Amino acid sequence: MSARPKSIVILTGAGISAESGIDTFRDAGGLWERHSVYDIATPEGFARDPDLVLRFYDERRAGLAKVEPNAAHLALGRLEAEFAGDLLLVTQNVDDLHERGGFVDVCHMHGELRSALCTSCGTRSPWEGPMRDRPPCPVCKAPTLRPDVVWFGEMPYHMDRIEDALAACDLFVSIGTSGAVYPAAGFVSQARAMGTRTLELNLEPSEGTAIFHQARHGAASRLVPEWVEEVLKG
Repeated sequence: MSARPKSIVILTGAGISAESGIDTFRDAGGLWERHSVYDIATPEGFARDPDLVLRFYDERRAGLAKVEPNAAHLALGRLEAEFAGDLLLVTQNVDDLHERGGFVDVCHMHGELRSALCTSCGTRSPWEGPMRDRPPCPVCKAPTLRPDVVWFGEMPYHMDRIEDALAACDLFVSIGTSGAVYPAAGFVSQARAMGTRTLELNLEPSEGTAIFHQARHGAASRLVPEWVEEVLKG
């Protein structure tokens, strides 16, 4: 890296959590090979077979208790605590490993497994248990909870905040992403159009690797701590 950044936007994807044992969707053997995206990650799939969808996300939520943050999550938590400039961490992941790794202000653009959305009153509530038995909403008591995750065809969360940060940052870093899911896959192009330096840290080249100024490939648990150390040392 060249000059020390003053404002950083970090985007993380499934690759940063894969080393902790979280199943990815797109890799060989991933969740998409076992489930159709149209069945478990669309509003239409939920309307057609809510039991299947609720069971799928109940299993994902229960699985969080079996995994721990890895060195990459911990390094980003350290970065938030010690970096003197502006920093926004945007994640496509619905797990809570960033928070458990010490990062406080995580921007979950695709929602969170440990959150429930009531389709009756629109309230979002912290949620730990299953939803497939139709528990009541903590606020309106209607049995109409769904996972508070963004499905295909739905608008990602916090886009105004993300767009503002992308426009103001001088370094954009993508960690563990496939470069295939929009709008997140377009962030690097937006950043470059603003004259922002861009860096990819990924296990292997992503679909957007050629767009980045610099790319480093290898395990996130090695690359991310090394990069954080560089930034903090200046």
